[in-house]
Amino acid sequence: MLVRLTVKNLALAEHIVLACEPGLNVITGETGAGKSILIGALGLLLGERADKKIIRTGEESCSAEAVLQLADPGPVNAVLEGLGLEPCDDGQLIIRRTVKASGANQQTVNDAAVTLQALKQLGELLVDMHGPHDHQSLLHRTAQLAILDAYGRTDKARAAYQAAWNERLRIDEAIQELAGDDADIEQQIEVLSFRVKEIEALAPVEGEEEQLIQEHTVVSHAQRIRELGEGVASGLTESEASIFDQMAAVQKMLEELAHLMDEAAAWRDEARTIAVGVKELSAAVSSRLESIDTDPGRLEWLENRMAAYQKARRKHGGSVAAVLETLASSKKRLRDLETRGQRLAELEKQRSAAERSLHVAGAALRDQRAAAAEKLADDITRHLRDLGFAHGVFSVELTPSEARASGMDDIEFGFAPNLGETKKPLREIASSGEISRVMLATKAVLAAHDRIPLLVFDEVDANVGGEMGNAIGRKLQVLAASRQVICITHLPQVAVCGGTHFAVAKQVKNQRTLSRVDRLDDDQRVEEIARMLGGREVTSAVMTHARELLAAGRKNQRKRA
Repeated sequence: MLVRLTVKNLALAEHIVLACEPGLNVITGETGAGKSILIGALGLLLGERADKKIIRTGEESCSAEAVLQLADPGPVNAVLEGLGLEPCDDGQLIIRRTVKASGANQQTVNDAAVTLQALKQLGELLVDMHGPHDHQSLLHRTAQLAILDAYGRTDKARAAYQAAWNERLRIDEAIQELAGDDADIEQQIEVLSFRVKEIEALAPVEGEEEQLIQEHTVVSHAQRIRELGEGVASGLTESEASIFDQMAAVQKMLEELAHLMDEAAAWRDEARTIAVGVKELSAAVSSRLESIDTDPGRLEWLENRMAAYQKARRKHGGSVAAVLETLASSKKRLRDLETRGQRLAELEKQRSAAERSLHVAGAALRDQRAAAAEKLADDITRHLRDLGFAHGVFSVELTPSEARASGMDDIEFGFAPNLGETKKPLREIASSGEISRVMLATKAVLAAHDRIPLLVFDEVDANVGGEMGNAIGRKLQVLAASRQVICITHLPQVAVCGGTHFAVAKQVKNQRTLSRVDRLDDDQRVEEIARMLGGREVTSAVMTHARELLAAGRKNQRKRA
């Protein structure tokens, strides 16, 4: 569940802290007070793109932070492990996002930097958000199919179908690559043959170019290297006043000193070691000088070899690894083209087998979907009756289709809101108020089939009122019995169903307008519900009605507890 949401310098929010509770949390307030700021902050934390315009005027950045306490951190920990992050400590997850006016934005999970994609991955496990326009997705068949698959838990069957689809797609692409007229194929063979011969003539080896550069530096400066090296060897052992000869004199004096002072024996031994080191160093320098190739032909060969490497890298990807990869792919492509007839015959056989596998996987997926479709329709119908459609009927129609990435099925959600009406496609008959309730019913059904701990509804009660508001509030209470729910609402009938009530309002402070959020006690709730009922004219009758609504809301809550 969401324990705390903190928002700083985002639009009208200077500093807002929303301390949520389990169950149904409702948020109310006049239009423009800043309720959407809280939803926007959650969206940022779930990986939505950020516009720098959301930063409060005069500030350099804005931020949002969510503290969540997970009853079952296993799925989230699995994602964190995949991202190379530490698991949640005692189930606590802290997500932060900072949007800056200049410079890079920042996002962290438990204080570790992450990408927006990581936030999206986590968000899919943590929060299901439903905005005022999201119900329109119910009208699209892609979304309808996703709902059916989520309900039917077809993950494995769909993954098997997707693998079969990808395999057939791979084979089709391979066949397409071998297609073309003979002249075109011959031209490709000619180009590939030249490329392969050119790279094979170079015979590139990873790491060789670096060695060439090092050797070229030595050979091109051979004369100066010899001069310096001979000077070093001379100074060490070969001149009359060499270090080695001086060390011999030092050793002789230390030998005599050792007879007079015990500690001088150690000095003598150390001097002998230094003398041996000097001699070995001189020998190493002389040996290396002798190995330096001063032949001008060697320098020319090195320069030609380096130039060949540079040319190959420019033509084939910028690195030796890319050149080698080009060689491998070109040789494979050349083999395929040179044996085109045989290769096409093999691919056609593979395609026939892949087509059979695809249809087997598609049929298995359809069977699962068909088994789930009727149950889904019945479940949504049952929830819709709780939401005021006493005689409404919902249907999920599956029909076979040609194979596509999503399967071999077409889907159509049908709806008959009233008794005696024929079911028609949802997109043809549903009003915005009806479709909002259909979406809520769908969410209620899916909530029993997933483990997402937080549901967020932004104005799910749009375009409804009266008794329908009561029905929506009761349905939200049902959802909140098994998970945390946050609902922004303009309906008092919905607001009174909340176990926790927050009110958003605007105020002026230091000549600046800002939003504030207050958690309401019982008396404050009565005043807020009365405002929602009567606007500015809050009479005693309106206050009495507000108390009655709240009492009814608490009664329903106790029934479901």
